[in-house]
Order: sequence, then structure tokens, then C-alpha cells
Amino acid sequence: MAAPAFSTVPPPAPADAGGAQPRYTSALSSLTVLFFMMGFITCLNDILIPYLKAIFSLSYAQANLINLCFFGAYFFMGIPAGLLVQRIGYKGGMLAGFVVAALGSFLFYPAADSRSYPFFLAALFVLATGVVLLQVAGNPYVAVLGPAQSAPARLTLTQAFNSLGTTVAPLLGAALILSNLPDLETPAAAQAIDVRAVQMPYLAIGAVLLVISGLLAVLKLPRIQHAADPADHAGRRAWHFRHLVLGAVAIFAYVGGEVAIGSHIVSYLHLPEVMSMSPKGAGDQVAFYWGGAMVGRFAGAYLLGKMNPGRLLAINAVGAVLLVIVSVLSTGPLAMWSLLAVGLMNSIMFATIFTLAVAGLGRHTEQASGLLNVAIVGGAVVPMLFGLVADASSLRWAFVLPVLCYAYIFWYGLRGHVPAQTT
Repeated sequence: MAAPAFSTVPPPAPADAGGAQPRYTSALSSLTVLFFMMGFITCLNDILIPYLKAIFSLSYAQANLINLCFFGAYFFMGIPAGLLVQRIGYKGGMLAGFVVAALGSFLFYPAADSRSYPFFLAALFVLATGVVLLQVAGNPYVAVLGPAQSAPARLTLTQAFNSLGTTVAPLLGAALILSNLPDLETPAAAQAIDVRAVQMPYLAIGAVLLVISGLLAVLKLPRIQHAADPADHAGRRAWHFRHLVLGAVAIFAYVGGEVAIGSHIVSYLHLPEVMSMSPKGAGDQVAFYWGGAMVGRFAGAYLLGKMNPGRLLAINAVGAVLLVIVSVLSTGPLAMWSLLAVGLMNSIMFATIFTLAVAGLGRHTEQASGLLNVAIVGGAVVPMLFGLVADASSLRWAFVLPVLCYAYIFWYGLRGHVPAQTT
């Protein structure tokens, strides 16, 4: 069966009865701040993992409880967040997300004072709940805020500012947090680590989030109403659409593969057969991984206007598979740079999968966004499996899991995104 021409969510209903085309430039510009902060907060986990691993002398699997708690929030809170956004609107959802995320950031202060790993995990869960609300409200809002045919390019462009946050976060995190780690990993050295190094950065993050929420509260954003779809049957739900369900699996695979790699770059570059880097030096290199995603997203915003989105997604997935294989089969700079280059391949994946998955869902878009955000739990599950494989065999063998994730994304880009209702 040939793939149909690409389409995404239907155009929003006109904002005025006169039929004038609304202008969304100012609204999209303001949303870049939201995407920047989501990327910044999420990517700091890549710095927290080696930091807390050293403080509490954790195994790889235990350290990945950070990803389990952070991305597990998407599993538990994704659908409730979608229902809340349906009730209070996109702007209300974003406001709630900023406030909850700020609360989670502030909880890092008592967590550090108590030197309690479970407390850190609880703070991360609260912080992640706020990010879930931001994701559930922000992504579909960008997708429907303008012409349907340009939705993938539009979301990819705003995601580029998300990647700007993920590029800046490792640099600041390495300077403010990882610089406090000792070169020797011993129980005595772990006890001497100053856990207060995370307090000021997260207090600052919480304050910034509250300031942004205040500015957003007074900003006038366009209200979106989905046009009625005469073919839409009352009994249908978002999960009745095959391409959405398969897209949720693709989001699970993408986030899982991306986070599993990003969370272990510091440990990978520390290996003697790779680069023997210090935690601080390896942390600085993480910025290249996320910086590649940023560059790729700016370029992808152009390419998605010229190429079939599914085909471009498949090409990037193949590139990711090849780069991971090259890295694990090599040593030294080649092993390092080939793994870091996977970030470039990741660049267009989330936005492309998301818009392909919500294609044609109309009034089900918010519900679909909640379902897709539940699938971000892949960022909890895959890294945890990655850690278990690394503990049982070696860190290099664990990279087979991201390879499998990208293989599925390749199939989704070619065939899985074709709309067809499930039975």
C-alpha cells in the first residue's frame, strides 16, 4: 500500500468570523523559552547521574533510578496532564507546568541537606511532573498553531531551542556540579563530596521558572478551537488510531535510546579504551551530543519543508544505528565522536514522530498528546535496562539497546506512520 501524502492535525478554526488568517509569530516566539527550559531541565539529568552515582556509590542500575523517576512521571502523569489541559487549556497547562517544576527544583535544597537519595528521586519526580505538563500543553499547541502542512517544520524549529537548552545544561552542570567530584572513586572520597553543589543551581532554576510563569500569565496567547470533523464518530478515542499507537511506541524507543546514550556518555568517555576522561572533561563533551541535536533541528526545519517526513525519519534512524555500531567497535577519538554524532541523527525524530502520530486527530489531539507523553517513559525503561546490561556484562554491550530502538524508528518512518484505524 502506498503511503498517502503527509498531513498533520487539521487547521485550527479561524479566530474571527471574518475569516482573517490569524498571525502566530509572537506566540511561537514566546514558546521558544518554554522549550529551552524543558531541554535544560531534562539534560541536567546527564550531569546528576554521574554526580549522585559518586556520592552514593551506586551501580549503573541504581544510578538510572534518576531516569526511572524523572521519565516515569510521564507514564503516571501523561494522561492526567492531557485531561487537565483539555479542561484548563494550553496556556493554563503551561502555567501549571512551570509552577510545579519550580516546586520540584526547590525540593533539591532539602534533599541535599538530608543527603538522601530517595529524597533526590522524589524531588525529581515532582520536577518531572511539571515538565510533563509543559510537554503535553506545548507540543500540540505548536503543532496546531498555524498551517497543518508546516507543522513538522514548525515543531522541529521550536524543538531546536529545546536542544539549545540541552547544549547549555551540560556545560553549566559540568562547571557547577561535576567539578566538585574527586578523581578517585572511593567511599572516603564520596563522603567528602559537597552535596550543596546542586542546591544553588536548582534554586536558580526554580526562580527562573516562576518568573517565566509570571510573564506567561500576562501574555495573550491565541486560543485554539479545532474545526469540526464530519467523519469523526462519537465513539472513537485517540488510541483507536493505528498510526498514533505505533507512534507512541516510536516515541518510547526514541526517548529511550536518546536518554540511554546521553546519560552514559560521561561513564563511556571515562573508560580507558575510549578516552580516559575525567568526569568534568567528559561532562563538557556531552554538550556536543545535544549540540548536534540543536544543529540538526535548525537544518531539519528546512529539510522537512522539502522532503517526505517519514523518509527523512528513516534516514536519520539508519544513521544513528551505524554511528552507534562504529562507536562500540572502535576506540579513542573515533569511538567518542561517532557516539556524540548520534545527537545529530536524533535531531528531527521527536518532532517528526509526534506530528506523524497526531496526523488527522482533530479534537483528539490533546488526548493523543497525553498518550504520546506517557510513551516518554521509554526514557525511564530503556536506560534502566541499559544499566542492568552494563552491570551484567559491559557498558559497550549495553549499546545494543539503542540500536534496537533506532531500528524500530526506521520501520515507523517507512511504514508504521501510515494512518489506518485500529479495530
